[in-house]
Formats: sequence, structure tokens, C-alpha cells
Amino acid sequence: MKPILLAASFLLPAAARELPPLPTELSSIYDLAPAPEVKGLQLKKGDRLAICGDSITEQRRYSVIMEAYLTACVPDLEITCRQYGWSGEQAGGFVGRQQSDVMRFQPTIATTCYGMNDFHYVPFEDSIGAEFRKNETAMIRMFKDGGCRVILGSSGIIDSTPPWVKEAKADRQTLNVSLSKMRNVGVEIAAAEQTLFADLYRPMLLANYHAHKAYGEDFKLAGKDGVHPNWAGHIVMAYGFLQAMGLDGDLGTITFDDSTGKAAATTGEEVLSSEGGKITLKATRLPFSVGAGPLNNDDSLRAGLALVPFDEDLNRLTLKVSAPKAAAYDVTWGETKKRYTADELKNGVNLAKDFETHPLLGAFQKVWQAVVAKQDYETRQIKSLVHGPEGAADLNETFDLTEKARAPLAAAVKAAVTPVQHVIEIHPAS
Repeated sequence: MKPILLAASFLLPAAARELPPLPTELSSIYDLAPAPEVKGLQLKKGDRLAICGDSITEQRRYSVIMEAYLTACVPDLEITCRQYGWSGEQAGGFVGRQQSDVMRFQPTIATTCYGMNDFHYVPFEDSIGAEFRKNETAMIRMFKDGGCRVILGSSGIIDSTPPWVKEAKADRQTLNVSLSKMRNVGVEIAAAEQTLFADLYRPMLLANYHAHKAYGEDFKLAGKDGVHPNWAGHIVMAYGFLQAMGLDGDLGTITFDDSTGKAAATTGEEVLSSEGGKITLKATRLPFSVGAGPLNNDDSLRAGLALVPFDEDLNRLTLKVSAPKAAAYDVTWGETKKRYTADELKNGVNLAKDFETHPLLGAFQKVWQAVVAKQDYETRQIKSLVHGPEGAADLNETFDLTEKARAPLAAAVKAAVTPVQHVIEIHPAS
């Protein structure tokens, strides 16, 4: 197999990364208030996370990405999740059911994603912003009264006027300006209520701009209907929420000393043996792993990862070589071999980003599949059963019975996370 020669990469810690400026083409149109700064990890060990929102949340895509990441990449935090998406919902509608179903499960932290339906697909009006402010504030206060911290998420963007809006009153740009003002209202609410804020709008706006430049207007980050993103857009949304949680993205560092042939590792990886450039390890943190995929397809997870610094900020499994003797090295991980210069390896390379397929991919996919099955049931549990005829007949019994059905699905998510043995080989390039 011919090794792939990689360009140099510098791993910048998440805390040190500055937001890229908006291009003049965007900054001249969209006036985005600065989002609150995230200072340190906002999650606590054993947190129970409620993921709340409208039909975009009910798609169970960004919510699956988030839960799979929290389960596999930071298992030591022991975060558990529930998904509460409801199609067509506005913030006020959520407040109406918040106490009866979401708070019943005593979440300790919640993410919310409203604004898309709340802006009514019309140019911004002060009355719409005021109604949104009232409902978002009521939502936050109900969470806080129940001992739950909140990450207030903005909406994303739209890519076209959705087909269900029969009498469009504005073009795409005007509607996105309206959404940007709803986002700014959210920034103000977060400051007033002293809660966290996840900016989904800005990274989606910027990612969509670059995607259109690279792949054309048919690449629609916000989805083919203009509103419901495919997988690329949901990666960007999940990135915004995970960033707001203050996660540092360090999944472990493996250091190979070429002068002694020995290897060492930090938390997340344990060296079992190191001999002749062959390092056998046990991983207790799995990198976020989506496998291969096209970059020019808005339904590709790989495309989404290329549009935001997800790997740099949240998904760093670092390999370093100290005291290198050779000018370049071939690194083999699973079936893939890549070539790095000695300087690249001295600085550290991100295996999670550089290797699309690797020995930990299968283990991550088991977690992913278990999360998908659980979240699928959670939608049925809340929408079809609790708020259906069964719940109307006997709400408490319906909760009890559905929890018994959900329990093995939640147990399967937990059981999917197990240490994985894998091998990395490092040899001077020939």
C-alpha cells in the first residue's frame, strides 16, 4: 500500500481558537451580536441531558451526534441523554408540555433549539421578537426552578423558503436576516438569565457560504426543503452545542520515543506494549468516527466535518514522536498507512482527523447504533404514547410502562462503551 504524504497540521486547543471573521459579503448584511464566551467545562459528572427542540431536533440527527459523542468520546463524564424533539413546535408550545414530560425525568442540564418556527418565516417584527423573548425566558426559568442548567441554542439558517409557506413574503436573504435578529434576541436572553448560549446560526451561515463557494448552490446545509438539514448541517449544529458545553476535545496523546523504542500515553489510551515500532494500546475513549464520505454532498457526515473545526476542537487523538531519527515516518493504523515528516510528528498529528477508517471505527459505530435505537423510541414514547390515547387514559401508568420499554435501550447504549485494543505501527519511511 502506498503511503499518503500529509501536509503539516498544528493542533490548536479549543480554548485558544478565535472565531474566523465573517467575509465582507456576509458581515455587510448580517449584524451578529457577540455570543457569550464559554469558560471551562460546563458539564458535571453524571449529568442528565435533555435535548429539546422542534422538528429539526425530532430528525434525531444532531441529537444522535451529541449523544454518541458524549457517550463514546468522554465516557468518564457518565452523561445520559434523552431527546424531546417535536415537529412544528414553537418555544411557547414547549413551555406548555415542559413540566408534564421533560421535567418529570429531572434533567440536570438541557439544550434547547427554537426560533425557526417562532419567526413565522416573515421579515423580523418587534412583536415576534417580544413573544419569543417571553417564551424562551419562561422556558429557562422553569428549567432553573427544577434545578436544571440550560444551554440556550439559537436556530440555524434557511437555504430557501420552505414549500409549506404558501405565500412567501420575503426572499431567502431577508428571512435569514430575520433569523439573525432572533439569534440576537437569544444572546440577550442568555445574558439576562445568566445562562449558557449555543450559537448555531453563525457557524451554519459561514459553513454554508464556503460550501456554496466550493460546491455550488445545490449544496444546501439547511436541507433540500430549506429548513431541515441533512447530515452535514447537523454536524455543524452538534458542533455548536458541544462547543457551548466547554469540552476540550482531548481524547488522549500517544508519544513514541524513537531513541528508546518505548511509548507512553495520557488519559484515554493505555500502552500495553511497545516493541520494534509496534505499539499495542487499550482505548477507553473513542474518537468521533464517521468513516469515509464525499465532501460535496450535504447528506454526508464527512462533508460536515470538513466545514467546521470539529476534529481540531473536539476530536483530537494525538500521536507524537520524540527524538526522531528519521526525516519522515510511515504510520499504520489498521488497514491505512500515512506518511508524516519528523517535524509534523514532533508537533503532534491528529489520528482522528487523518484516518477516515481505523480499528476504533467499529466500536464507535456500535455506540452510534445503540443511540439511534434509543432516540427512535424516545420520540414514540413522548409523542405517540405519553401524549396519545394511552397517556390520556392513564398518564402515570403510561410513563411507567414506557420507561420499562426504554430501559433496555438505555442499557444497550451504556453497554456499547467498552475498552478497545488496537495497534499503531511507526517506522522510518523507506
